[in-house]
Amino acid sequence: MLLSTSGSVSAGDTAQLVRCAQQGDPRSFALLFDWHYAGMLAVAHRILGGGPDAEDACQDAAIAAFSRIGELRDPSAVRPWLHAIVRNNCRTLLRARVPVPVGVAGENLLASGLDDPVARIEQSAVRDWVWHGLQQLSPAAQTVALLRYFTENNSYEQIAELCGTPVGTVRSRLSEARRQLAEILPRVRDERHDGTGPLRAERRAEAATILSAVADGAAPARVAARWAEDMVFWWPDGTRTIGREPLFAVIRQDNDAGVSHRITGVLAGAGITIWENAFLNPPEDPFHCPPGATWLLREKDGLVREVRLLHTPRPPRPENSFAASRTSGCPALS
Repeated sequence: MLLSTSGSVSAGDTAQLVRCAQQGDPRSFALLFDWHYAGMLAVAHRILGGGPDAEDACQDAAIAAFSRIGELRDPSAVRPWLHAIVRNNCRTLLRARVPVPVGVAGENLLASGLDDPVARIEQSAVRDWVWHGLQQLSPAAQTVALLRYFTENNSYEQIAELCGTPVGTVRSRLSEARRQLAEILPRVRDERHDGTGPLRAERRAEAATILSAVADGAAPARVAARWAEDMVFWWPDGTRTIGREPLFAVIRQDNDAGVSHRITGVLAGAGITIWENAFLNPPEDPFHCPPGATWLLREKDGLVREVRLLHTPRPPRPENSFAASRTSGCPALS
């Protein structure tokens, strides 16, 4: 269970717990989730049967509920609201249940589409408590949790590719993240919860500066001063380069082709930073680069030592069009 608390609450107390949770009381949310978890799991079991998928659906629902509790207008409706989130997760899992020769069931499942979880947490009264807990996860567990719940390229397969680990490892690390949160969140609910806003703003500025450096005429060494000179860069095609210059060479190619970049999301964790960006292709070559990318930056001693890049899957190209007949650009990013 994601949260575990002592004591009990009556059904009549549920609405009051919701109101207190919406006002930022972490203990109330812990009690609320603990009270309704058995019912959520029963819903998942009816749809998916026994097994880890049902547990996954409930735990993903818990993360969603953390981020969306402020949206619940009728506190007395919390039970059907939580059950609806679980049902949506289960249906997504069922749609993903197709025969695969090797791998983990549901490995291509995207985390349930609940708008923008980061934006929801930023709007929620309990956001600092949640982020405080996430910051205390072990590095491996924190990385997969952030990628799973707060990025676009968040299937098990995509996370595995981005982290350079097997899909089974991603699944086990995600389970470990949930186990750790079960211990951490109740323990830290009364602590001071410093937000990560300033650090994320700093990292967002860094991302925007680096991706626009060529167009702005900036020197790579200056804009990437926090990146180690011998940093390892893993490209989407599996190749590896050493140093910062190969990245800037590709950015220069993009810039010469009329491509620009827009930062769409930044997360900052313990020793990691995650960027998401959109590629803005020129009108005359709309398929030059994929729609976007996720960047995983690993840090040590204050310097970025490794970067892994994963592109957002390309949409189908229109047939018999001029754009479809062009040779795709952005070779290293596609």
